[in-house]
Amino acid sequence: MSISGAIAAARYEARPRQISAGIKRLALVYLWITIASIAIVVSDPAPYDALILGAVLVLSVAGLVAFPRGLALYLLLWTIVIAFGFIASTQAVVIGNPLSHMGITLYLALSSIVIAGFVADRPDETMRLIMSAYLFSAMIAAIAALIGYFSLAPGAYDLFTEFGRARGTFKDANVFGAFLVPALVYAFNSVMIRGTLRAWPALLAMPLLLFGTLLTFSRGAWINLVVALALYAFFTFGTAGTNRQRLKLIIAMVLAACLALGVLAAANSIPEVAELMGERSSFEQSYDVGPEGRFGGQLKAIGLILSHPLGLGALEFHEHYHHEDVHEVYLSMFLNAGWIGGMAYLVLVWLTIGLGLRSVVADRGGDGISAVVAASFIAMAFEGIVIDTDHWRHFFLLMALVWGMALAAQTRERLASEP
Repeated sequence: MSISGAIAAARYEARPRQISAGIKRLALVYLWITIASIAIVVSDPAPYDALILGAVLVLSVAGLVAFPRGLALYLLLWTIVIAFGFIASTQAVVIGNPLSHMGITLYLALSSIVIAGFVADRPDETMRLIMSAYLFSAMIAAIAALIGYFSLAPGAYDLFTEFGRARGTFKDANVFGAFLVPALVYAFNSVMIRGTLRAWPALLAMPLLLFGTLLTFSRGAWINLVVALALYAFFTFGTAGTNRQRLKLIIAMVLAACLALGVLAAANSIPEVAELMGERSSFEQSYDVGPEGRFGGQLKAIGLILSHPLGLGALEFHEHYHHEDVHEVYLSMFLNAGWIGGMAYLVLVWLTIGLGLRSVVADRGGDGISAVVAASFIAMAFEGIVIDTDHWRHFFLLMALVWGMALAAQTRERLASEP
């Protein structure tokens, strides 16, 4: 660390704190429990929804949230999306459902803004706290999925699977699969940074998370995982400080590939799994094609977007124009919030990707958390091309983490430049 950087860090750490250390610790424990509950989504509202609202208050009162200037831009973009979403609701046949949908978006956005401020306050400590809770939550969901899929407990199959696909503690297998990806990348990074002996819990978690993702039979989640791991490897290789670190990454990736092939082979040895996997491996299912299929619905959505600059209102497409949702989050946001709200959402996603890439470069030689979060967010944003992610709780969490890390870096740079 440079002398100026050390001075900035000292100033950053030396900011006055008026709340007692005990209250802060309780607030951090509360947040850990909140993040650890994010996988329990068997019904709406979920426990996380109540806990995160409490976390917003607790973190703010405990003085654990920073409000750097860049956070105003994050708030502004979400305000535009949501405001025009409410305006679009006036175009709906029945206004209640769109208003309710946008209300949920509002609470998710507000909680995301506070989490971003929390990470910006002390990024090193907070990222470890949040990601450890996330990994724990993903492990619980994956274990539940495996117990259910293989009927290891009475009634578990009906509770944790749907249509022959593992969904764990989620309502939908596609969301469950996507949720596991950041945890899997984080576990891999932990083994890379800390070594197999010190990171043995993460090493044990990896095959369970991989098997859980596989048994969702979610094409989107599979693509998400491949993209996230590929980006993580690219980021880590490019920012490694030495060739020895690059060689270590290559060896780890080869071993991870062997692990993945082993899990895949084990899964394919089960006839029911092999049959469904072969069916789901096709990227053009019968329900995708034709005017009433997924792609036909998306073409229909484009036509409606062009003819409705204010949008239709959330959920209206499925209710009155097509038999299912758009399954493309960017088209959905234009339908939900009109041209201006949809463009603001696109700007928000692209800006988040840019900030994530900047954090990766700034974290050269660091602990790799920036690479984990940036790769996971980009992969999830990419999956949004084939599914609606606008109310995925972990999507909002990842976005908050990216912004928090970027804003923390900006705060330190500003402090370093002050006399």
